[in-house]
Amino acid sequence: MPDPFTAHRHAKPIQAEPVQTIAIAGGKGGIGKSIVAVNLAASLGASNHEVLLVDGDLEMGNIDQLLSLQPAHTLSDVVSGDRILGDILLQGPRGVTVVPSASGISKMARLSQIEHASLVGLFSDLHTSADTLIVDVATGLSESVVSFCRAVREVIIVVVDEPTAMRDAFATIKVLHETCRVRRFRIVTNKTESTRHGLDVYAALTQLTDNYMDVLLDYCGSIPSDPQLKLAVCQQKSVVEAFPRSPSALAFRKLGARVARWPKPQTPCGHIEFFVERLIQTAESTR
Repeated sequence: MPDPFTAHRHAKPIQAEPVQTIAIAGGKGGIGKSIVAVNLAASLGASNHEVLLVDGDLEMGNIDQLLSLQPAHTLSDVVSGDRILGDILLQGPRGVTVVPSASGISKMARLSQIEHASLVGLFSDLHTSADTLIVDVATGLSESVVSFCRAVREVIIVVVDEPTAMRDAFATIKVLHETCRVRRFRIVTNKTESTRHGLDVYAALTQLTDNYMDVLLDYCGSIPSDPQLKLAVCQQKSVVEAFPRSPSALAFRKLGARVARWPKPQTPCGHIEFFVERLIQTAESTR
């Protein structure tokens, strides 16, 4: 495979402000993880944030489908050396720029740990004014999931009230805690019937993790079951755009407001990170 990671280098970032970096994970498919990622990005964009939404499912990406986008090139072309990262960016909802991934390209599932790290490193050279980066990681516990979660500061776990979803959320937390040393996980409950229902799901997951590991689960709210959210998905739009007064859109705006209050990183962590050069510049400017 050609080495695109050293063949093309952009200029330094246009600003030194650190970027909040978030991975959206969940373990199993069918829980609405990608829909949460899209609508969290849209809610932040609607609140005057600049968001970079990365489709981190390198083999079976679907963010472009959820937003009715038609990418000419994807991360597969970046990895192959045919394009640089800045070439593949797409305009999504207001304030959101999408980094599309491939779909049905098997070689993307076989990237090595070094190749994943090199891909993450390309974002330090990306000419963007984004203040938030959201990575919708793949389902399961592949190397790409671990690599992306290691490269971000915040991990959101999406969970629904199903035994298999709870089991897979627990497994995801366990692996990320053991391999990436993540100790704090942000929890979003999806497809809930009420606020109480969301809290009950969170409590059940907390009780499960408390029995086996020393981690903090921070409850960030719930997204209600909402026919208008399903309709927005069919229309290939975010519900924040399509039905801004719907129950789910209001819940996503509340989630976005909470995420916006999280403190931004100021120094590198000592491992591969997105936009690490900005963190270095920020750290040096405070000396």
